[in-house]
Amino acid sequence: MGFILDGLDTEDYDRQYSDRELLRRIVSYFKPYTRRMILVAAMISLNSLAGTGGPILIAKGIDILGKNSTTQVMLLLTGGILLLGASAWLFNFIQQYFSAKVVGEVVLQLRRDVFSATIQHDMSFFDEHPSGKIVSRITSDTQDFAATATLTMSLLSQVLLIVIMTSWLFSINVWLTLLLIGMSPLAIAIALSFRKIARTVTQNARRVTATINAQIQESVSGITVAKGFRQEMAIYTTFDENNRLGYITGVQRGLTLVSIFPIMGLASGLGTGMLIFAGGLATQPNSALAGFTGGITAGEWYLFMQAVGYFWWPMMNVASFWSQFQDGLSAAERTFALIDAEAKVVQTAVTPVPRLNGRLQFQHVGFSYTDKEMVLPDFSLEIAAGETVALVGHTGAGKSSIARLVTRFYEFQAGEILVDGRDIRTLDLAQYRQQIGLVPQEPFLFDGSVRDNIRYGLPQATDERVAWAAAQIDEGNWLKALPRGLDTDVGERGSSLSMGQRQLVALARVILKDPAIFILDEATASVDPFTEAQIQEGLDMIMAQRTAVVIAHRLSTVKNADRIVVMGNGRIIEEGTHNSLMTQSGHYADLYNTYFRHQSLAYIESDFLTLGEES
Repeated sequence: MGFILDGLDTEDYDRQYSDRELLRRIVSYFKPYTRRMILVAAMISLNSLAGTGGPILIAKGIDILGKNSTTQVMLLLTGGILLLGASAWLFNFIQQYFSAKVVGEVVLQLRRDVFSATIQHDMSFFDEHPSGKIVSRITSDTQDFAATATLTMSLLSQVLLIVIMTSWLFSINVWLTLLLIGMSPLAIAIALSFRKIARTVTQNARRVTATINAQIQESVSGITVAKGFRQEMAIYTTFDENNRLGYITGVQRGLTLVSIFPIMGLASGLGTGMLIFAGGLATQPNSALAGFTGGITAGEWYLFMQAVGYFWWPMMNVASFWSQFQDGLSAAERTFALIDAEAKVVQTAVTPVPRLNGRLQFQHVGFSYTDKEMVLPDFSLEIAAGETVALVGHTGAGKSSIARLVTRFYEFQAGEILVDGRDIRTLDLAQYRQQIGLVPQEPFLFDGSVRDNIRYGLPQATDERVAWAAAQIDEGNWLKALPRGLDTDVGERGSSLSMGQRQLVALARVILKDPAIFILDEATASVDPFTEAQIQEGLDMIMAQRTAVVIAHRLSTVKNADRIVVMGNGRIIEEGTHNSLMTQSGHYADLYNTYFRHQSLAYIESDFLTLGEES
């Protein structure tokens, strides 16, 4: 069945941890709850004593009743058994209550750590790894880790049961007990033999689950495209294939983890058979084994075999624990791998960032998304504080890459980027990004109201300040088109609003933030001319006295820039104002005639006159 699982590739940030390292990390999460764990251990001990006390009391009671079977003795025996049962229930309740509390708080902290680590990763991490697989590690794997923690606490109870039962068996007959203990390594060897295969099949099952989660999330997110091209059946076919693979790996995992109990049961049955035979011989006076063991009565032999039954069950649980524990270790391994994934964007210092002037310097910057292609081979550019620079060029010229480097979404591999003369890698990243305002080509809105999404740029802003930011665009007239104004629900990912309205919300969000450096990444490329005019009014306001980097396909945005930088293949080809570049009749002039000329007022008027003459 291995060929079926060939597609279950690991992520590039996955790593192999030794069992010792995993256990050390797991224990570190339980350290803050040491007192509760001691209480749990005490309850486990008392519960084990109460649980084994019942059979011992019955065994002793049989001997007493054989000599003195009065009603008083029978009532005392019954009362003692009831008291032990009630005590065992109480101890078990306290154990389960505090165990659940500890495990719940550990999982709470683990999920905090893994989610915190995830959102700190740079954008390249999310480019390379499907979000559904990441979600699976944060939710499913941490939950399975909790189940393993509970299993570990149960192990303590089983170990104590073995210790108590072994002591009792020694009190009945030393040699038969030694014979029983001599069989125990066989059970342990059988259990440990499952260790490697249990880890492997569990990892495969988790990878399939992550793949299914990723595919479902992608399908739901892209359902509009799928329905537009009538690809519902193709989506279902892919899901069905992954689901069948999940079934296969789930069955593999289940059979592996549960098959250990029948095998252990067979081993314990053989061991019990040997003890019955040896114990039976020991009861015969003329048997050589009787002389060797000191001889036992038929009643002692019966009690010994009864005790063996109580011994084998916890022994089987302990022996099988390690194979079952692989389930939790594999979950912990995947979770810790996500936490420990190395960040590509690394700050060399955390220098406090005062209000920036916004001077940007790119000095021989080299950047690539992958090792296969260099996007910016040797890029140098200086943008003065308060200057508006428009970046133009064909698709793939490297315009958006510059914006992503300024925001520190990606790490550059060579050169330096300076902000107000300081290396961008030495700044406190949170404080620095607080002074960056980005309006992307496809704005993302969170489920909630327009007001909530504008306030996202400055969470502590008052309602009055949010309304002021919205009013800076077209004097707030764009809000009249919304059913409830600022209180309009935007829907999932802003689905209740048009693309232009989403851009206006995103722009108001940046205006509220009041950044020192403003980046516009083709934000007007997909809007109608009327919305473009509304956006342009907001842009004029936000770009005043701020450093602005504009990546645009609209003539109005480009012409208003202080300087236009023409790019090609990650290099600067030309730079200057609109008029100066047009007089050069170079690359910008070609771009103008290709992209911008039809947007100019002169072209529109001439086209209108031509249509009039033809009619």
